Amino acid sequence: MEKEIFWKAVQNNDARFNGAFVYGVDSTRIYCKPSCSSRLPKRENVKFFNSFEVAENKGFRACLRCKPQSETANPQTEIVIRACEILETEEQISLEDLSAELNLSAAHLQKIFKEIIGVSPKKFAELKRLEKFKTEIKKGNDVTNAMYEAGFNSSSRLYENVAEKLGMTPKVYAKKGKNMTINYTITNCDLGKLLVARTAKGVCAVTFGDDENTLKENLFSEYERAEIAENKANLKDYVKAILANLEGTNKTLDLPLDLQATAFQMRVWNELRKIPYGETVSYSDIAEKIGNKNSVRAVATACASNRVALVIPCHRVIGKSGDLSGYRWGIERKAKLLQKESD
Repeated sequence: MEKEIFWKAVQNNDARFNGAFVYGVDSTRIYCKPSCSSRLPKRENVKFFNSFEVAENKGFRACLRCKPQSETANPQTEIVIRACEILETEEQISLEDLSAELNLSAAHLQKIFKEIIGVSPKKFAELKRLEKFKTEIKKGNDVTNAMYEAGFNSSSRLYENVAEKLGMTPKVYAKKGKNMTINYTITNCDLGKLLVARTAKGVCAVTFGDDENTLKENLFSEYERAEIAENKANLKDYVKAILANLEGTNKTLDLPLDLQATAFQMRVWNELRKIPYGETVSYSDIAEKIGNKNSVRAVATACASNRVALVIPCHRVIGKSGDLSGYRWGIERKAKLLQKESD
């Protein structure tokens, strides 16, 4: 979890993390501070170090552009990172106990933690348990054992906190594609690389990326117990339809789908498929359409969990103020898609 926080800081050029860590790039053997304006490296080439001295001991040299040796850590950021470390190691710890260990008031810790990390300490702990649950499942543990190893006290807590974030129930997630046969193919498109995958029932993945290896690794990770094989011929018609939609020559994309999801996600995704080509709606609009205007954040999470780009057009959902908000495959791709559809 901590590495993902650091990676997010690098992606956002977040100067609040300057001095708290540096990151080295294997392909260049150069290390930088988080706010460096250099081109964003590929995630698989990045290593994080607690100080520039450690980076140099590992054979990396300082970036001449951002001069990372001259930075002093922000005290609040250091406190929040320490809080994350404690939450990573403690199975259960209350906000009061955590703040006492850090010699802060609970209110102040809550405030600076959410400002810097983006979620509350409680939500961070939930995400940590989710990652632990997924790790235990990948190791071969059954759902019950994985539940307790991850720190969930009951199955009701597990299903309440995990199902929506996994995009399926824990039992379905544990199967990881068991007894499924999946064919996939990767092709070039205007947005980079496009992976399309299908089962006997229908399309299970449509994803964008910058390189084939990452796209394949993500597919194999998502369905690690499935039989997966490349088969261009078996996906020819699907790829043709998707590319035509991407190019604007086919504005209706109605393909059979084979998706694993919670009931809530299915409701959201069904509404997304009703959004006309070239139009946008807000997250709050979708929340109202499914009959729960207070579920805006949950709707955004469901959009982010979409595995079939274009077929379920989550790129057509934007913030109420008109901002693009997020997109699973990059905000730049979302902007290009919306521009294409408006032309």
